[in-house]
Amino acid sequence: MSFNERLFLLNDYPFERLRSLLKGITPPSGRSIMMSLGEPRHSPPSFLRDILDMNSDLWGRYPPINGTSGFRAAVTDWLIRRFHLPNGLLDPDRHVLPVAGTREALYLIAHLVVPRRKSGERTAVLIPNPFYQVYVGAAVMAGAEPIYVPASWHTDFLPDFDTLDPATILRRKVVAPHHPSLINRISLAFLCTPANPQGAVATLEYLKKAISMARRYNFVLAVDECYSEIYDSSPPAGALQACADLGGDLTNVIVFHSLSKRSSVPGLRSGFVAGDPDIIAAFSRLRAYGGAAVPLPVMAAATALWQDECHVKENRTLYRAKMNVAAEILGTQFGFRRPPATFFLWLRVGDGEAVARLLFQNAGIQVLPGAYLARPDSTGLNPGRHYIRIALVDNIEVITWALKRLRSLLTPC
Repeated sequence: MSFNERLFLLNDYPFERLRSLLKGITPPSGRSIMMSLGEPRHSPPSFLRDILDMNSDLWGRYPPINGTSGFRAAVTDWLIRRFHLPNGLLDPDRHVLPVAGTREALYLIAHLVVPRRKSGERTAVLIPNPFYQVYVGAAVMAGAEPIYVPASWHTDFLPDFDTLDPATILRRKVVAPHHPSLINRISLAFLCTPANPQGAVATLEYLKKAISMARRYNFVLAVDECYSEIYDSSPPAGALQACADLGGDLTNVIVFHSLSKRSSVPGLRSGFVAGDPDIIAAFSRLRAYGGAAVPLPVMAAATALWQDECHVKENRTLYRAKMNVAAEILGTQFGFRRPPATFFLWLRVGDGEAVARLLFQNAGIQVLPGAYLARPDSTGLNPGRHYIRIALVDNIEVITWALKRLRSLLTPC
């Protein structure tokens, strides 16, 4: 049997690698605490079930790709409120499209905007390193060359696009880097803010600079903002907000939002993309062929969730309490610094894989080695190799026990 050969360029998904790493280990007393997966476990708002039940008759109808007018209006209103956008910047019918969870949309965006070649050269996709795995799968399966941009503590855990070597981008020896005839290979750049796994947040100035670069080199800036509502104290800026500051043009920019983290409903599989109307129109056409349409009862529930902020504030309060516990237990050990927006801890522990095995063997705590979320850099070193990622999604009692046990088992480095 033959397969698409690009599939074999992908590593196993991080959780498959973790299962292999922990295979054969029996945790003490058979107890296992999963802190490797960022799956929210807070209770969703109580009205969710009622809305799904009230719209149960709609399970018998095919849902439209572009969703309902009520959903698009609710999303548009939320974006305007949340990111202080001027009225008139967004048209619900031109700038918003529902998706079946943003992982699907982040994967499909590369198939939409990455041509086989750009100006005669193989196209490239910029990916922060470490990263969310879907970015790599999207780039590779679309036939592009992934270019990993460092996002380490040296760059405040955000990709520094200014450090890119022009010879890497242009795939040729650069004599005059600013010469207008040089070929630009970039077709797409992924940016995650707040960042997974580190929780770093891009400033408005950073976003404006990234947008200006996308327009200067004519590539699409895909901004994954799925953790934007899990902030500690200050709401993070957004890419559409930066577009507004730059005059209101949405060209080359698309943002991704999901209810999974914001509303603790990962199983609902509901999100949206918004931005450049030409990209949205093309995205709608592509999804008519390969995307999963969001069922109408889910669309009704999602509409209500985007219209309600009370449950989001409660959700944020619970995560803040868990981060308080982490700060109290860990202090400055393992490179801990309180992230501005996330429910992940990104801890420097030495050998991430060895520590993951040790924690599972001695305490039944599952964490994700940071190396599984990164690729080796130009020197051959994996920037995640010294780290583990811990998801603070369990209840506060379990998290307290697990972090105290972790601290007792590990020697800070």
